[in-house]
Amino acid sequence: MGTLVEEIFSRKLGRPVKAGEIVMVDVDYMMTHDNTSPLAIKAFRDIGKPIMDKDRVVIHFDHAYPAPNVLAAETQKKIVDFMKEQSIKNFYHQGICHQVMIEEGFVTPGKIIIGGDSHSNTYGAFGCFGVGFGSTEIGVAWISGKTWFRVPETIHIKLTGKNLPGSYAKDVMIYVAGKLGMDGATYKSVEFSGEYIDRLPMHERIIFPNMSTEIGAKCGLIAVDDTTIKFLENETKAEGPFEKIVPVNPRYEREIEINVDEIEPQVACHPDVDNARPLKDVEGLPIDEVFLGTCTNGRYEDIEIFADIIKGKKVSRFTRVLVNPASRNVLQKMIDKGLVKILQDAGVTIGVTGCGACIGRHAGLLAPGEKAFTTMNRNFVGRMGSAEAEIYLGSPAAAAATAIEGKITDPRKYMRA
Repeated sequence: MGTLVEEIFSRKLGRPVKAGEIVMVDVDYMMTHDNTSPLAIKAFRDIGKPIMDKDRVVIHFDHAYPAPNVLAAETQKKIVDFMKEQSIKNFYHQGICHQVMIEEGFVTPGKIIIGGDSHSNTYGAFGCFGVGFGSTEIGVAWISGKTWFRVPETIHIKLTGKNLPGSYAKDVMIYVAGKLGMDGATYKSVEFSGEYIDRLPMHERIIFPNMSTEIGAKCGLIAVDDTTIKFLENETKAEGPFEKIVPVNPRYEREIEINVDEIEPQVACHPDVDNARPLKDVEGLPIDEVFLGTCTNGRYEDIEIFADIIKGKKVSRFTRVLVNPASRNVLQKMIDKGLVKILQDAGVTIGVTGCGACIGRHAGLLAPGEKAFTTMNRNFVGRMGSAEAEIYLGSPAAAAATAIEGKITDPRKYMRA
Protein backbone atom coordinates (compact mmCIF):
# COMPACT_ATOMS: atom_id res chain seq x y z
CA MET A 1 0.00 0.00 0.00
CA GLY A 2 2.84 2.42 0.69
CA THR A 3 5.16 3.83 3.33
CA LEU A 4 5.12 2.58 6.90
CA VAL A 5 2.83 5.37 8.09
CA GLU A 6 0.46 4.74 5.16
CA GLU A 7 0.50 1.01 5.98
CA ILE A 8 -0.41 1.64 9.62
CA PHE A 9 -3.29 3.97 8.79
CA SER A 10 -4.52 1.74 5.95
CA ARG A 11 -4.72 -1.27 8.26
CA LYS A 12 -6.41 0.75 10.98
CA LEU A 13 -9.08 2.13 8.60
CA GLY A 14 -9.46 -0.99 6.45
CA ARG A 15 -8.82 0.87 3.20
CA PRO A 16 -5.85 2.32 1.28
CA VAL A 17 -4.66 5.60 2.76
CA LYS A 18 -2.20 7.99 1.16
CA ALA A 19 -0.08 10.86 2.46
CA GLY A 20 -1.96 14.16 2.52
CA GLU A 21 -5.33 12.63 3.42
CA ILE A 22 -7.12 13.88 6.51
CA VAL A 23 -8.49 10.93 8.45
CA MET A 24 -10.40 10.29 11.66
CA VAL A 25 -9.14 7.20 13.46
CA ASP A 26 -9.75 5.25 16.66
CA VAL A 27 -6.88 5.69 19.10
CA ASP A 28 -5.59 2.57 20.83
CA TYR A 29 -4.11 4.35 23.86
CA MET A 30 -3.97 7.89 25.21
CA MET A 31 -0.98 8.54 27.48
CA THR A 32 -0.28 11.46 29.81
CA HIS A 33 2.08 11.98 32.73
CA ASP A 34 2.35 14.14 35.84
CA ASN A 35 3.21 17.24 33.82
CA THR A 36 0.57 16.89 31.12
CA SER A 37 -2.39 15.21 32.81
CA PRO A 38 -3.76 18.40 34.48
CA LEU A 39 -4.65 20.15 31.20
CA ALA A 40 -6.20 16.96 29.83
CA ILE A 41 -8.32 16.72 32.99
CA LYS A 42 -9.36 20.36 32.59
CA ALA A 43 -10.44 19.81 28.97
CA PHE A 44 -12.36 16.70 30.02
CA ARG A 45 -14.20 18.58 32.77
CA ASP A 46 -14.95 21.55 30.53
CA ILE A 47 -16.66 19.26 27.99
CA GLY A 48 -18.58 17.45 30.70
CA LYS A 49 -19.03 14.09 28.99
CA PRO A 50 -17.84 10.63 30.16
CA ILE A 51 -14.63 8.87 29.17
CA MET A 52 -15.42 6.56 26.28
CA ASP A 53 -13.10 3.68 27.25
CA LYS A 54 -11.14 3.95 30.49
CA ASP A 55 -8.94 1.01 29.56
CA ARG A 56 -7.38 3.16 26.83
CA VAL A 57 -6.32 5.89 29.27
CA VAL A 58 -2.77 5.49 30.63
CA ILE A 59 -1.25 7.85 33.20
CA HIS A 60 2.35 7.91 34.47
CA PHE A 61 4.22 9.78 37.18
CA ASP A 62 7.81 10.18 35.98
CA HIS A 63 8.80 13.76 35.18
CA ALA A 64 8.87 14.97 38.79
CA TYR A 65 8.35 11.84 40.86
CA PRO A 66 8.70 11.56 43.78
CA ALA A 67 7.42 15.12 44.04
CA PRO A 68 10.40 17.49 44.53
CA ASN A 69 8.29 20.41 45.80
CA VAL A 70 4.86 21.21 47.23
CA LEU A 71 3.43 22.35 43.88
CA ALA A 72 4.33 19.03 42.24
CA ALA A 73 2.89 17.15 45.22
CA GLU A 74 -0.39 19.08 44.98
CA THR A 75 -0.58 18.42 41.23
CA GLN A 76 0.01 14.71 41.67
CA LYS A 77 -2.62 14.50 44.41
CA LYS A 78 -5.19 16.09 42.09
CA ILE A 79 -4.33 13.56 39.36
CA VAL A 80 -4.65 10.66 41.81
CA ASP A 81 -8.00 11.97 43.02
CA PHE A 82 -9.17 12.15 39.39
CA MET A 83 -8.07 8.58 38.69
CA LYS A 84 -9.91 7.32 41.77
CA GLU A 85 -13.03 9.25 40.77
CA GLN A 86 -12.93 7.88 37.20
CA SER A 87 -11.76 4.34 38.12
CA ILE A 88 -8.74 4.56 35.83
CA LYS A 89 -6.62 1.44 36.33
CA ASN A 90 -3.66 2.09 34.02
CA PHE A 91 -1.53 4.09 36.44
CA TYR A 92 2.26 3.68 36.66
CA HIS A 93 5.02 5.29 38.70
CA GLN A 94 7.86 2.90 38.02
CA GLY A 95 9.96 4.79 35.49
CA ILE A 96 9.96 6.90 32.35
CA CYS A 97 6.57 6.78 30.63
CA HIS A 98 7.91 5.63 27.25
CA GLN A 99 10.01 2.83 28.73
CA VAL A 100 7.12 1.65 30.89
CA MET A 101 4.66 1.84 27.98
CA ILE A 102 6.94 -0.59 26.13
CA GLU A 103 7.58 -2.89 29.08
CA GLU A 104 3.90 -3.10 30.04
CA GLY A 105 2.89 -4.16 26.54
CA PHE A 106 0.95 -1.13 25.32
CA VAL A 107 3.30 -0.62 22.35
CA THR A 108 2.84 -3.15 19.53
CA PRO A 109 3.00 -3.04 15.72
CA GLY A 110 0.11 -1.24 14.03
CA LYS A 111 -1.16 0.53 17.13
CA ILE A 112 -1.93 4.26 17.18
CA ILE A 113 -0.92 5.95 20.44
CA ILE A 114 -1.19 9.63 21.27
CA GLY A 115 0.94 10.83 24.14
CA GLY A 116 1.07 14.01 26.14
CA ASP A 117 4.83 14.05 25.65
CA SER A 118 6.83 15.07 22.60
CA HIS A 119 8.90 11.88 22.65
CA SER A 120 5.91 9.58 22.15
CA ASN A 121 7.54 9.09 18.73
CA THR A 122 9.63 6.48 20.57
CA TYR A 123 7.00 3.82 19.88
CA GLY A 124 7.78 3.94 16.17
CA ALA A 125 10.73 1.61 16.81
CA PHE A 126 8.09 -1.13 17.06
CA GLY A 127 6.10 -0.24 13.94
CA CYS A 128 3.64 1.65 16.14
CA PHE A 129 2.41 5.14 15.24
CA GLY A 130 3.31 7.12 18.34
CA VAL A 131 2.89 10.88 18.32
CA GLY A 132 3.11 13.72 20.81
CA PHE A 133 -0.18 15.53 21.38
CA GLY A 134 -1.39 18.60 23.23
CA SER A 135 -3.04 17.76 26.53
CA THR A 136 -6.29 19.49 25.61
CA GLU A 137 -6.60 17.29 22.52
CA ILE A 138 -5.96 14.23 24.66
CA GLY A 139 -8.76 15.27 27.01
CA VAL A 140 -11.08 15.42 23.99
CA ALA A 141 -9.86 11.99 22.83
CA TRP A 142 -10.69 10.51 26.24
CA ILE A 143 -14.30 11.34 25.46
CA SER A 144 -14.45 10.53 21.74
CA GLY A 145 -11.93 7.67 21.54
CA LYS A 146 -10.85 9.20 18.24
CA THR A 147 -8.73 11.94 16.76
CA TRP A 148 -7.89 13.28 13.33
CA PHE A 149 -4.60 13.33 11.44
CA ARG A 150 -3.27 14.61 8.21
CA VAL A 151 -1.31 11.54 7.06
CA PRO A 152 2.30 12.77 6.76
CA GLU A 153 4.61 12.45 3.79
CA THR A 154 7.68 10.33 4.44
CA ILE A 155 11.38 11.04 4.41
CA HIS A 156 13.31 7.80 4.03
CA ILE A 157 16.71 7.65 5.75
CA LYS A 158 18.69 4.61 4.67
CA LEU A 159 21.64 3.81 6.91
CA THR A 160 24.37 1.52 5.58
CA GLY A 161 27.64 0.21 6.97
CA LYS A 162 28.54 -0.33 10.61
CA ASN A 163 29.78 1.72 13.54
CA LEU A 164 33.37 2.74 13.94
CA PRO A 165 34.87 1.66 17.30
CA GLY A 166 33.58 3.93 20.06
CA SER A 167 30.65 5.13 17.96
CA TYR A 168 27.05 4.10 18.65
CA ALA A 169 23.49 4.67 17.42
CA LYS A 170 23.37 7.88 19.49
CA ASP A 171 26.34 9.23 17.53
CA VAL A 172 24.64 8.33 14.25
CA MET A 173 21.38 10.06 15.23
CA ILE A 174 23.20 13.19 16.37
CA TYR A 175 24.93 13.19 12.99
CA VAL A 176 21.54 12.84 11.25
CA ALA A 177 20.15 15.75 13.28
CA GLY A 178 23.13 17.84 12.25
CA LYS A 179 22.52 17.04 8.58
CA LEU A 180 18.75 17.63 8.52
CA GLY A 181 18.47 20.42 11.08
CA MET A 182 15.87 20.91 13.77
CA ASP A 183 13.15 21.68 11.20
CA GLY A 184 14.36 19.29 8.50
CA ALA A 185 11.41 16.90 8.86
CA THR A 186 8.62 19.13 10.12
CA TYR A 187 5.30 17.20 10.12
CA LYS A 188 6.91 14.34 8.20
CA SER A 189 7.13 10.67 8.97
CA VAL A 190 10.79 9.67 9.05
CA GLU A 191 11.38 6.07 8.08
CA PHE A 192 14.71 4.56 9.16
CA SER A 193 15.97 1.48 7.33
CA GLY A 194 19.03 -0.16 5.82
CA GLU A 195 21.51 -2.85 6.75
CA TYR A 196 22.71 -0.78 9.71
CA ILE A 197 19.23 -0.63 11.27
CA ASP A 198 18.66 -4.33 10.52
CA ARG A 199 21.66 -5.29 12.65
CA LEU A 200 20.80 -3.09 15.64
CA PRO A 201 19.27 -4.45 18.86
CA MET A 202 16.08 -2.76 20.02
CA HIS A 203 17.71 -0.56 22.66
CA GLU A 204 19.69 1.15 19.89
CA ARG A 205 16.88 1.21 17.32
CA ILE A 206 14.69 3.10 19.79
CA ILE A 207 17.05 6.08 19.65
CA PHE A 208 16.10 6.93 16.05
CA PRO A 209 12.31 7.32 16.41
CA ASN A 210 12.83 8.88 19.85
CA MET A 211 15.05 11.63 18.45
CA SER A 212 13.02 12.09 15.27
CA THR A 213 11.23 14.66 17.43
CA GLU A 214 14.42 16.72 17.40
CA ILE A 215 14.24 17.16 13.61
CA GLY A 216 10.59 18.21 13.70
CA ALA A 217 9.06 14.89 12.64
CA LYS A 218 5.45 13.93 13.27
CA CYS A 219 6.67 10.38 13.82
CA GLY A 220 9.70 8.15 13.34
CA LEU A 221 9.19 4.57 12.19
CA ILE A 222 11.15 1.35 11.73
CA ALA A 223 9.75 -1.73 9.96
CA VAL A 224 8.86 -4.74 12.09
CA ASP A 225 11.17 -7.74 11.77
CA ASP A 226 12.23 -10.78 13.79
CA THR A 227 14.30 -8.62 16.16
CA THR A 228 11.21 -6.53 16.97
CA ILE A 229 9.01 -9.56 17.58
CA LYS A 230 11.58 -11.41 19.67
CA PHE A 231 11.95 -8.36 21.91
CA LEU A 232 8.19 -7.95 22.33
CA GLU A 233 7.82 -11.62 23.19
CA ASN A 234 10.72 -11.82 25.64
CA GLU A 235 11.09 -8.35 27.14
CA THR A 236 7.54 -7.01 27.42
CA LYS A 237 4.07 -8.02 28.58
CA ALA A 238 2.67 -7.58 25.07
CA GLU A 239 0.61 -10.46 23.73
CA GLY A 240 0.96 -11.56 20.13
CA PRO A 241 0.66 -12.51 17.44
CA PHE A 242 2.44 -9.45 16.07
CA GLU A 243 2.16 -8.13 12.53
CA LYS A 244 5.30 -7.66 10.47
CA ILE A 245 4.47 -4.20 9.18
CA VAL A 246 6.82 -3.17 6.37
CA PRO A 247 6.61 -0.61 3.55
CA VAL A 248 4.96 -1.95 0.37
CA ASN A 249 5.92 -0.20 -2.90
CA PRO A 250 6.46 3.07 -1.02
CA ARG A 251 6.71 6.49 -2.65
CA TYR A 252 8.89 8.74 -0.54
CA GLU A 253 8.95 12.51 -0.58
CA ARG A 254 12.70 12.39 -0.09
CA GLU A 255 15.37 9.71 0.27
CA ILE A 256 18.67 10.14 2.11
CA GLU A 257 21.44 7.55 2.29
CA ILE A 258 24.11 7.78 4.97
CA ASN A 259 27.17 5.55 5.31
CA VAL A 260 27.67 4.95 9.02
CA ASP A 261 31.23 3.76 8.39
CA GLU A 262 32.24 7.42 8.22
CA ILE A 263 30.67 8.60 11.50
CA GLU A 264 33.04 8.96 14.44
CA PRO A 265 31.85 9.85 17.98
CA GLN A 266 29.65 12.94 17.88
CA VAL A 267 28.51 15.65 20.29
CA ALA A 268 25.44 17.86 19.98
CA CYS A 269 26.81 21.13 21.31
CA HIS A 270 25.13 23.97 23.17
CA PRO A 271 22.52 25.30 22.47
CA ASP A 272 20.81 23.11 19.79
CA VAL A 273 20.58 19.44 18.92
CA ASP A 274 21.54 20.12 15.31
CA ASN A 275 24.77 21.82 16.43
CA ALA A 276 26.46 18.47 15.83
CA ARG A 277 30.24 18.18 15.72
CA PRO A 278 32.78 15.38 15.89
CA LEU A 279 33.65 14.87 19.54
CA LYS A 280 37.30 15.64 18.80
CA ASP A 281 36.30 19.26 18.05
CA VAL A 282 35.20 19.85 21.65
CA GLU A 283 37.41 17.34 23.43
CA GLY A 284 38.87 18.72 26.64
CA LEU A 285 35.95 21.04 27.47
CA PRO A 286 35.55 20.97 31.30
CA ILE A 287 32.30 19.41 32.49
CA ASP A 288 30.58 19.97 35.85
CA GLU A 289 27.94 17.26 35.58
CA VAL A 290 27.54 14.01 33.65
CA PHE A 291 24.01 12.63 33.41
CA LEU A 292 23.22 9.16 32.04
CA GLY A 293 19.58 8.25 31.57
CA THR A 294 16.34 9.45 29.89
CA CYS A 295 13.98 7.86 27.36
CA THR A 296 16.86 7.95 24.87
CA ASN A 297 19.66 6.21 26.76
CA GLY A 298 18.45 5.04 30.16
CA ARG A 299 18.07 1.36 29.33
CA TYR A 300 20.06 -1.47 30.88
CA GLU A 301 22.33 -1.87 27.86
CA ASP A 302 23.19 1.85 27.90
CA ILE A 303 24.12 1.68 31.57
CA GLU A 304 26.10 -1.50 30.93
CA ILE A 305 28.19 0.32 28.28
CA PHE A 306 28.83 3.10 30.80
CA ALA A 307 29.68 0.67 33.61
CA ASP A 308 32.03 -1.40 31.45
CA ILE A 309 34.18 1.68 30.81
CA ILE A 310 34.05 3.05 34.35
CA LYS A 311 34.62 -0.27 36.15
CA GLY A 312 37.59 -0.13 38.49
CA LYS A 313 38.02 3.62 38.02
CA LYS A 314 36.84 6.73 39.87
CA VAL A 315 34.86 9.63 38.50
CA SER A 316 36.51 13.04 38.44
CA ARG A 317 36.51 14.62 41.91
CA PHE A 318 34.68 17.82 41.00
CA THR A 319 32.28 16.36 38.40
CA ARG A 320 28.85 15.25 39.59
CA VAL A 321 27.96 11.98 37.88
CA LEU A 322 24.31 10.92 37.93
CA VAL A 323 22.70 7.76 36.57
CA ASN A 324 18.90 7.42 36.43
CA PRO A 325 17.62 4.01 35.24
CA ALA A 326 14.69 4.27 32.84
CA SER A 327 12.50 1.92 34.87
CA ARG A 328 12.25 -0.28 37.92
CA ASN A 329 12.94 -3.29 35.70
CA VAL A 330 16.16 -1.67 34.48
CA LEU A 331 17.24 -0.95 38.05
CA GLN A 332 16.49 -4.51 39.14
CA LYS A 333 18.61 -5.88 36.31
CA MET A 334 21.41 -3.50 37.31
CA ILE A 335 21.26 -4.90 40.83
CA ASP A 336 21.14 -8.51 39.64
CA LYS A 337 24.08 -8.06 37.24
CA GLY A 338 26.27 -6.13 39.67
CA LEU A 339 26.19 -2.78 37.89
CA VAL A 340 25.00 -0.88 40.95
CA LYS A 341 28.13 -1.85 42.87
CA ILE A 342 30.38 -0.94 39.93
CA LEU A 343 28.82 2.52 39.69
CA GLN A 344 28.84 3.16 43.43
CA ASP A 345 32.46 2.05 43.74
CA ALA A 346 33.31 4.58 41.01
CA GLY A 347 31.59 7.42 42.88
CA VAL A 348 28.46 7.61 40.73
CA THR A 349 25.16 8.79 42.24
CA ILE A 350 22.26 6.51 41.27
CA GLY A 351 18.98 8.41 41.14
CA VAL A 352 15.34 7.37 41.16
CA THR A 353 13.83 5.65 38.15
CA GLY A 354 12.33 8.32 35.94
CA CYS A 355 13.21 11.39 33.92
CA GLY A 356 15.56 12.78 36.53
CA ALA A 357 17.62 15.81 35.52
CA CYS A 358 16.42 15.79 31.91
CA ILE A 359 13.59 18.26 32.24
CA GLY A 360 15.05 20.43 34.98
CA ARG A 361 12.33 19.70 37.53
CA HIS A 362 14.17 17.21 39.69
CA ALA A 363 17.62 16.43 41.09
CA GLY A 364 20.62 17.42 39.00
CA LEU A 365 19.95 21.08 38.17
CA LEU A 366 22.72 23.20 36.71
CA ALA A 367 23.97 26.50 38.15
CA PRO A 368 24.82 29.51 35.98
CA GLY A 369 28.01 28.94 34.04
CA GLU A 370 28.02 25.15 34.53
CA LYS A 371 28.31 22.64 31.71
CA ALA A 372 26.72 19.20 31.53
CA PHE A 373 27.45 16.21 29.30
CA THR A 374 24.36 14.04 29.05
CA THR A 375 22.72 11.24 27.06
CA MET A 376 19.50 13.25 26.73
CA ASN A 377 17.77 13.91 23.41
CA ARG A 378 17.75 17.71 23.58
CA ASN A 379 19.87 20.51 24.97
CA PHE A 380 17.66 23.60 24.86
CA VAL A 381 18.71 26.64 26.86
CA GLY A 382 17.48 26.36 30.45
CA ARG A 383 16.34 22.76 30.15
CA MET A 384 18.41 21.52 33.10
CA GLY A 385 18.18 24.58 35.31
CA SER A 386 19.93 27.88 34.72
CA ALA A 387 19.55 29.50 31.32
CA GLU A 388 23.21 30.42 31.68
CA ALA A 389 24.29 26.75 31.78
CA GLU A 390 25.31 24.68 28.76
CA ILE A 391 24.28 21.14 27.78
CA TYR A 392 26.22 18.77 25.50
CA LEU A 393 24.77 15.49 24.22
CA GLY A 394 26.56 12.25 23.42
CA SER A 395 26.63 8.49 23.84
CA PRO A 396 26.80 6.49 27.09
CA ALA A 397 30.38 5.55 26.23
CA ALA A 398 31.41 9.19 25.80
CA ALA A 399 29.57 10.03 29.04
CA ALA A 400 31.63 7.42 30.90
CA ALA A 401 34.95 8.67 29.55
CA THR A 402 33.92 12.25 30.34
CA ALA A 403 32.92 11.26 33.88
CA ILE A 404 36.37 9.80 34.51
CA GLU A 405 38.29 12.82 33.28
CA GLY A 406 35.91 15.65 34.13
CA LYS A 407 36.14 16.98 30.59
CA ILE A 408 34.69 15.86 27.25
CA THR A 409 36.71 12.78 26.36
CA ASP A 410 36.79 10.41 23.40
CA PRO A 411 35.64 7.01 24.72
CA ARG A 412 37.97 5.12 22.40
CA LYS A 413 40.90 5.65 24.74
CA TYR A 414 39.03 3.56 27.33
CA MET A 415 37.62 0.89 25.03
CA ARG A 416 38.82 -2.63 25.70
CA ALA A 417 40.39 -4.45 22.77
